Amino acid sequence: MRSKLILGNWKMHFTVKQAVSFAGKLAAKPIPEGVTVGVIPHALALSEIATLLQKTGLKLGAQNAYFQDEGAFTGEISMPMLRGIAKYVLVGHSERRHIFHESNELIRHKVAAAVRSGIIPVLCIGETLVERQHYHTKQVLTDQLVSGIADLTSEEVAKIVVAYEPDWAISDGKSFAKHDVATPEDAQKSSDIIRSNISELYGQEVAKKVKVLYGGSANPDNAAAFLKCDGIDGLLPGGASLNMATFWPMVEIAATTVPTKINVKK
Repeated sequence: MRSKLILGNWKMHFTVKQAVSFAGKLAAKPIPEGVTVGVIPHALALSEIATLLQKTGLKLGAQNAYFQDEGAFTGEISMPMLRGIAKYVLVGHSERRHIFHESNELIRHKVAAAVRSGIIPVLCIGETLVERQHYHTKQVLTDQLVSGIADLTSEEVAKIVVAYEPDWAISDGKSFAKHDVATPEDAQKSSDIIRSNISELYGQEVAKKVKVLYGGSANPDNAAAFLKCDGIDGLLPGGASLNMATFWPMVEIAATTVPTKINVKK
């Protein structure tokens, strides 16, 4: 069975003290075999949590970074600054695309910059509700994915993570359990689209190696259903990652869930 990856995106939650405390509680938990677990706090907490997590199995990710290695970019954090601190970095998250208006071009540069600095980009792609209603999901995912990895070699693509996070299913961090969420069939379709595009551009073996996650109101109640999808290698929860009682059960579910191919309508 392929190894699973569970990454908790804390978004703009927790003070530094709270973030370090929660990371410490998570780091004390025994991580099940076959599962990689990581947390993605805000930038102010990264350094302290990185020190805390040394010699533990818990991984660390950053929520954002700029594509230039250095320069007069007030307020930005570069990928080289994250080197040795973060193993992962989110790129192209729906909130970055739609609230901060990040373009496919900017996201492509960020993906390449992360790889250049030895950090694994978690390329987030997903459609809006209007795009979904007009049956544009496949085209949107294809455009975002193909643009995002355009500057990478096949060897580099094989090491990245792609997260399907439909914009309409992303919670506010508080109401994830009562929020619209994609179905396992949606996740399976999206995984198939992602791997089909990568296979066409870089070959089938590369497509098999890429980890594909589902995000967008992922929680303990739906985790097993998504992790059963053939081609879904893990989860990127937001609101459910802010509490031990909702985050850790997903880790345990990932350790025991066996994927099966879902037949989806074309």
